[in-house]
Amino acid sequence: MTQPPVSVVIVSRGRPDALRVCLTGCMQLLYDPFEIVVVADPVGVAAAQALSFAKQIKIIGFDDANISAARNVGINAAAGEIVAFVDDDAVPEPTWLTHLTQAMQQHDVVVAGGYVRGRNGISYQWKGRTLDALGDAVDMPVTGLEPVVVQPTPTRCAKTEGTNMAVRRDVLVEVGGFDPAYHYFLDETDLNMRLAKAGYACAIVPRAQVHHGFAANKLRRADRVPTDLFDIGASWAVFQRKFIPQDKRRDHWRTIRMSERRRAVRLMVSGHIEPRAVTGLISRLDQGYGQGIARRMGEGHVTQTPNAPFKRVAPLSGSMSYMAAWRSNAAKARAEALRRVKNGEVVTLIILSPDALYHQARFHPDGYWEQRGGLFGKSSRSQSLLKFWRFNDRFSAEKKRLSAIRGGPD
Repeated sequence: MTQPPVSVVIVSRGRPDALRVCLTGCMQLLYDPFEIVVVADPVGVAAAQALSFAKQIKIIGFDDANISAARNVGINAAAGEIVAFVDDDAVPEPTWLTHLTQAMQQHDVVVAGGYVRGRNGISYQWKGRTLDALGDAVDMPVTGLEPVVVQPTPTRCAKTEGTNMAVRRDVLVEVGGFDPAYHYFLDETDLNMRLAKAGYACAIVPRAQVHHGFAANKLRRADRVPTDLFDIGASWAVFQRKFIPQDKRRDHWRTIRMSERRRAVRLMVSGHIEPRAVTGLISRLDQGYGQGIARRMGEGHVTQTPNAPFKRVAPLSGSMSYMAAWRSNAAKARAEALRRVKNGEVVTLIILSPDALYHQARFHPDGYWEQRGGLFGKSSRSQSLLKFWRFNDRFSAEKKRLSAIRGGPD
């Protein structure tokens, strides 16, 4: 089956370090053909331009604090048949695009989304979810690793995450792209609702995985504690005006407001914020809601013809390899991993310690995947608390587990 050309769009604002890691990971996508489109503020543009592979990617300056407008800029520059989205504080698995596009071709769907792992690289932030008519997301049961197609109904549709989703470009043109009335929050929810209203099905693809770091931004700290709820209030006001009958909006807003207040109080009780911050957060939520009521909606626009030709990323010259080492030999193993990366390989390094520490995983800034944990520790939260292993047996088991998503060595 011929693989369709894909454009990977990354929006970045205020996070140049995270963007560098994201782009390094995206350059290792095992897919051909694909291009990378970066839409970033000045510090993000400078970070992208300083990378050794900068000439292989499209870099576009955009300094407005509006993720929907920025994504539309990315779509306008995207020349792929499919447009995939990943956040600047995330790194996709090397096989991410392969699994997304295969599901779209095999099941004749126009939009697909995958699973999102959290900061420890093991646990999931999100798997499959659906949206109800009020925009509330609930988990959907997905067993196994095969794609699940969600057909829209008047009261339910699939929920894709903005950091792990792909949509056919012609469909994005048809529906008008993202709505710039959503500066931040609910932007992909709005798109999901409009795609469902147009009758389009969505594939949830378990093997299409992204590791998401939840880096700090102007609206939240690195520990995910909110610093400002203005845009959340504004986005809910826009969402109500587009999707919720007027006679239900007051009760809906009351529920949202109470939920945000309870969250703020929990953060205060746990010591994450000061008591006075609770009042400040809710006040900003209300201010945002007031502005959202007056925002102009539905002004998203993407061009039918891309404004730049397809810019294919050169395929990797090397293969995929897995390595394992004891923690005492970690420095030597990391040096070898870096050497292999420079030779064009996709490298996974597993560092084991003689204990039962839980495992963690990440994409190292030097360009390889690193998993660390105890020889007897859990690498999946569903595993038993303690299991005795020999070193080589544990390495083989981890390689088998990872290769189901990441792919095996050539």
